Amino acid sequence: MLSPLLIAVIIVAYAFEFINGFHDTANAIASTVYTRALPVRAAIAMSATMNFIGALTSEKVALTISKGLVNVNLDLHVILAALVGAVVWDLITWWLSIPSSSSHALIGSLIGATMVSTMSVQTVEWSGVVNKVVIPLFTSPLIGMALGFLIMKLVFEIFANTPHAKANRFFHRAQILSSAVMAYSHGNNDAQKTMGIITLALVTCGLADAVSGVPLWVKLSCALCMAVGTSIGGRRIMKTVGRGVTKLEPVIGFVAEGSSAIAIETMTALGAPVSTTQVLTTSIMGAGSARNVRSVRWTTAKSIMAAWFITLPAAIALGGITAFLLGLIPW
Repeated sequence: MLSPLLIAVIIVAYAFEFINGFHDTANAIASTVYTRALPVRAAIAMSATMNFIGALTSEKVALTISKGLVNVNLDLHVILAALVGAVVWDLITWWLSIPSSSSHALIGSLIGATMVSTMSVQTVEWSGVVNKVVIPLFTSPLIGMALGFLIMKLVFEIFANTPHAKANRFFHRAQILSSAVMAYSHGNNDAQKTMGIITLALVTCGLADAVSGVPLWVKLSCALCMAVGTSIGGRRIMKTVGRGVTKLEPVIGFVAEGSSAIAIETMTALGAPVSTTQVLTTSIMGAGSARNVRSVRWTTAKSIMAAWFITLPAAIALGGITAFLLGLIPW
């Protein structure tokens, strides 16, 4: 029988997955909507479906979260604190229309909650944090930007003699495919964080074996929560991603989404929980700068990047504070 505290952990985990879905809807469909390749409702439905499929594909990222970041058996209230801290940060950035990283919010909150509850920094697997979190935090956006720039240059060469109207029609259709692949990649990486947290809680209670991986019901329920959240949509952040960085055209949307998907799938294969928001934004920057460096709104880009840098420490603080407060309750 599940304890009330474990039930609370699972419910808040589902809430985080739901928020992650509508917070990050913009990642996959913002450029598709703003170039009018698809209407909003169709784009959201497609994104939700591909998110669901992607979430069921692998579990390497989930295993990183469940057993690669801390080296101590956490109490359930500590896991609950990590989730609450991440939810609070996601809601703050959603309200401010800042496309921040749900991944780093959850990871940072887990680190902060662990350190406060154990009163030690040695309970954190810092090698895992550096290799699986910090390094991908910086490398994945750079890979996205580089791919966006290089692929855009290649597209210019291939379509140099193609009439603009004809090329525009082609990429208008092709962008639907790239958006679907991007949504799949988002589900394949982002949905796994919550799977990892729930698995960590189940292992703590002796209801799951860390060696056996993520239970099927956890995969299905988390995938469904993300899909439902995605279906509601994150239109506030969509404006920032869709038109705040550069003037979007179908070709830029196609290149940015394709570049992002390649970068994210590479990191997912390595078990690295990355930010789809960061990767897509820098891919748009790379594709836009390949056309014209001045076409990128670098002021907006700087404000977005600033949010990336403060997410991890802010989430660590929120997780720590929440763990301290929950620790005062005689569970």
